[in-house]
Amino acid sequence: MIGIRFVCEYCREFAVTQVRQSRASMIEATRAKLISAARSAFAEHGYAQAAMDELTAQAGLTRGALYHHFGGKPGLLAAVVAQMDEEMDQRLELVLRGHADPWEGFLAYCRAYLAMAQEAEIRRIVLQDARSVLTGTDQGQQHQQCIAFIAGFLQQLIDEGIIVNASAAALARLLNGCLIEAAFWIAEEGAPPERLSEALQALELMLQGWKAA
Repeated sequence: MIGIRFVCEYCREFAVTQVRQSRASMIEATRAKLISAARSAFAEHGYAQAAMDELTAQAGLTRGALYHHFGGKPGLLAAVVAQMDEEMDQRLELVLRGHADPWEGFLAYCRAYLAMAQEAEIRRIVLQDARSVLTGTDQGQQHQQCIAFIAGFLQQLIDEGIIVNASAAALARLLNGCLIEAAFWIAEEGAPPERLSEALQALELMLQGWKAA
């Protein structure tokens, strides 16, 4: 027979587990509320003009909650940018995988990234506010993950003889730097549409030189 002590121990462990899960869910929900409110405020007003008291009130929380979970306004911006980066990566991967021809998928991936620079939310938060507020260490992990993904796909193109035989790691860093700088340029001064057209033309010229003979 199952002893009373065993039943009590089981109930106690179950209760502790439930409390931990409940606490983790509450923390996740609080962070999600703050990130959502901050994302809306940063998109509408910009990082500098977004007031923390108004932002936390919109989330139904206090400024203390913001500091507890993110350490301050810059940490909250970093969390918003991380969320947006992940969404951008998902969109870009869908573009890449949506082409049967790997080369055409690669070109579409690069074009789509540059086109995102004209989207108001991405332009303001990712390409302007994050650039002026966050340091390289704030976005280091996302940056390295992006480069690793690009390098992996470039290695596939090299292995299939589609592009010249070169270091995929070096090409990935070169391409990533070019795309980021072009996106910054597109996003400046209200993102005039001709900048996207000019950047796309320059991209095509550069990448044509990568194709295998």
